[in-house]
Amino acid sequence: MRTLCPDLRRRDGLDTVLEVPIPEETFQSTLSPAQLHLLLGLLGAPLIPMPLPCCDPTLNGGDHPIGKSMARYIVRQYVAASGGDHALDSIHSMYAVGKVDMEFIGGESGEVGGFVVWQKRPNLWSFELMVSGAKISAGSDGKVVWHQTPWQDPHASRGPPRPLRRLLQGLDPRLVADVFSDSVCTGEKRVRNEDCFVLKVEAEASTLRARSSAANYDIIRHTLWGCFSQKTGLLIQIEDSHLVRLKGNDVFWETATESFIRDYRTIEGINIPHRGRTDVSLLRFGGGGSWECEVRTRMQEIWVIEEVGFNIKGLSPDSFLPPAELKAEDDSD
Repeated sequence: MRTLCPDLRRRDGLDTVLEVPIPEETFQSTLSPAQLHLLLGLLGAPLIPMPLPCCDPTLNGGDHPIGKSMARYIVRQYVAASGGDHALDSIHSMYAVGKVDMEFIGGESGEVGGFVVWQKRPNLWSFELMVSGAKISAGSDGKVVWHQTPWQDPHASRGPPRPLRRLLQGLDPRLVADVFSDSVCTGEKRVRNEDCFVLKVEAEASTLRARSSAANYDIIRHTLWGCFSQKTGLLIQIEDSHLVRLKGNDVFWETATESFIRDYRTIEGINIPHRGRTDVSLLRFGGGGSWECEVRTRMQEIWVIEEVGFNIKGLSPDSFLPPAELKAEDDSD
């Protein structure tokens, strides 16, 4: 995996991209291929429910329901707590290096790995994750989001381009503010002994239809909640719920993901969380007959951010191009 090495001999020199050393335990696994496939499929590189808004909803005039007005005030408080508009707007690109420990709840041992994520505004990003000898890659060139895994060739995600969920876990405060800019405050909640405001945003029906096109399932809903501390203003928890129905047999799959975010540290004037935990619950139900019984699978990821950098010199849009195989398919269409 790639990381950044600055040129210390020249102040104006380009940073060098080097390979990240990968610990030996990253290549070892106690899971079956099917289990590893499921674990990485849900925890590896999920996307957020909706694309970024094309414009700032806070610029729209007129009266707004109290829930939306409260949400916009909470988002402004979050921006201030994260470093302020001036600091956030000065960031044009970033990278982060981290490590993960994934496991099935009730399993014998966890799977150790590491990741690198790169981002360039407004909507370019690249992600690499290595866990138990399996490498998954994902990225966006602003027009298409793609994924590549050991069990599947490069393929484009359906629907409009959406950001990586890991970036929403506090790594990109401006992304957090943009995503929740058109949210609704639904009330309060206590998280880890902190009183929080809860903001809710849902994927639009047009986005769900685009993501379901040419698939063997229909997406019923995809909802995102953010819990912002009333004391600090910072994001300390995000949740999302994703419900799909398989076409033809009325079998439903619901994925509930919950991330707890902590250990905020100031990096170049910006508050970035460096630790967290993500819990995923996958529930299958409905269908009748042998499908009628509910089946629930739970898994967990502990993540740690080891390095963060901003405004990467020499990071161009060409760094975010999709794999050649995917580009060749697009050119032939």
